[in-house]
Amino acid sequence: MGAGNLIEMCMLRKLIAEFLGTWFLLATIVGSGIMAEQLADGNVALALLGNAIATGAMLVVLITIFAPISGAHFNPAVTISFALQRTINPHLAAAYMLAQITGGICGVMAAHLMFDLPLIQNATTMRSGFGQWAGEFIASFGLVGIIIACLRTKADFVPMAVGLYITAAYWFTSSTSFANPAVTIARGFSDSFSGIYPWHVPAFILMQITAAVLATWFFCWLCKRDI
Repeated sequence: MGAGNLIEMCMLRKLIAEFLGTWFLLATIVGSGIMAEQLADGNVALALLGNAIATGAMLVVLITIFAPISGAHFNPAVTISFALQRTINPHLAAAYMLAQITGGICGVMAAHLMFDLPLIQNATTMRSGFGQWAGEFIASFGLVGIIIACLRTKADFVPMAVGLYITAAYWFTSSTSFANPAVTIARGFSDSFSGIYPWHVPAFILMQITAAVLATWFFCWLCKRDI
């Protein structure tokens, strides 16, 4: 096999890993949300707890498995951060984001399939307003920040750090911490516990990307090794 074929195969593996990882992430977010709502008998706090624990646990598993293949971004905001740090080239970054968004939508469809729901739905859950936008900015800023900091101080702890952070951010942020444009887009196709009204998606994504850019600048400066 020639060098060109090897490079193409490596890129294909990376894109499949990003697609599959984001697929499993959204299947978990939406599927656990549906299951939690069904079992919680109207107790929203209990449903959110089940949703948060499942999502955090799955993130630990997915990042552990796929990090050696693609870096386990599963998040266009994270990919943008790495592109700004020049650890991924723009063309591959764009391909990553397409794989993430596609994988996320397919993951939502898989969750709906498992629970005998229409594969694509129009979400009606309203998530808008300054408090929600601030929650998304803070959640995304923190997520990108801990990834950068962990990679520079204790790289093997990234899966656990991200899983724990997202589990906590479900509870301390007003938006329940989407912190991911691919997740936000995909959840716009689910009229479930985890859904978001499609017209509220752009504002969330704006906050997420803005936070990712600022967090990249700040944490790269904060964690810079001067010696």
